[in-house]
Amino acid sequence: MSDDAPTDKPAPHAETVLAQAGVGEDCGHGAIAPPLYLSSTYLWDDPDKKPAYDYGRSRTPTRSVLETLLAELEGGGGALVCATGMAAIGLPLDRLPAGAKIVAPHDCYGGTYRLLAAHADKGRFEVRFLDQTTEEALRAARDFAPDLIYLETPSNPLMRITDLSRWTALAKEIGALTLADNTFLSPILQRPLEWGCDMVVHSTTKYINGHTDIIGGALITKDPELASELAWWANATGVTGASFDSYMTLRGARTLSLRVHRAQATAGQIADALVGHPAVVGLNYPGLGSHPQHALIRRQQKGPGAMMSFDLAPSIDPRAFLAGLEVFTPAASLGGFESLVCIPAIMTHAGMTPAARAAAGLGDRLVRLSIGLEHPEDLLNDLTAAFARGEA
Repeated sequence: MSDDAPTDKPAPHAETVLAQAGVGEDCGHGAIAPPLYLSSTYLWDDPDKKPAYDYGRSRTPTRSVLETLLAELEGGGGALVCATGMAAIGLPLDRLPAGAKIVAPHDCYGGTYRLLAAHADKGRFEVRFLDQTTEEALRAARDFAPDLIYLETPSNPLMRITDLSRWTALAKEIGALTLADNTFLSPILQRPLEWGCDMVVHSTTKYINGHTDIIGGALITKDPELASELAWWANATGVTGASFDSYMTLRGARTLSLRVHRAQATAGQIADALVGHPAVVGLNYPGLGSHPQHALIRRQQKGPGAMMSFDLAPSIDPRAFLAGLEVFTPAASLGGFESLVCIPAIMTHAGMTPAARAAAGLGDRLVRLSIGLEHPEDLLNDLTAAFARGEA
């Protein structure tokens, strides 16, 4: 090698990271695919020296492979795999002192809203729900001086985009930590740590697993020391994920990039077809040039994703519309291989009060679509037929 040859290898692409995670690392038998370790406890060769793996709640080899993969995908210094997405969201709250202040989006996922509102009602935290797309919210957050700023972009289900760089700059100015929910886009389309966030959370149930057969969550941190601190809390509270679930999530994640890009391409076709449709009011899809934050989307994201929402026209009965679908499946989830549909007000966001939903702009006629891997023509035909069946 010549003296002037570059010494730093370029970082591998996400597809390579996904395909190579744990491959050939089995020390026992040289298995190419990482083995599934189901043991709940592990041998101590020396009782005075704690082994790398001692008890399954603390660490397992299978979970470690998935954690390493997720940290590398997000560009983080550490990751923790949890039993559910909500466990991952709740984990950073465990380290906050009583009376801590939290800022969160007013239009976030209903389960997140329910958790934060419950803590606030008990007096554990002081929580402000703000429209994080506005200048007023930035000013209000600065005056409030929170300990934690929770971000969700795109928002669920209205697809509003939060400017990560502006909020992380504010957080550093006031000494707050930032936590971003990246479930809707996955690390394939957005990496919040690159925009200054301290932590990223995923419901791995969704795109990362992608097969609608495992519940899980993950928390990735930029700072390895913060990851170690949160690992202590995860072990103490017992929110860590099971080995089998980690194994299945790793298996599903191998095709993450392929699934995300395919679903995104189909979503773009469906969004184009729904623009101006008489049954659709106010289509919310980040891939449309008419999206009010289109410039921010192009700067911050690597693609618009495969989620969208819209209000049904007054002539369409929402329940009759759902009943008229044959390809889309009514269900309260997203990010799987199959296309799903829900009415957030009565399904995913029922945990929010009617007043909170109204403040967020989340009406009773709002429909959310998670676009899967079916043929675009079949999905469009299904929507068209259901619009007709839903006519009051």
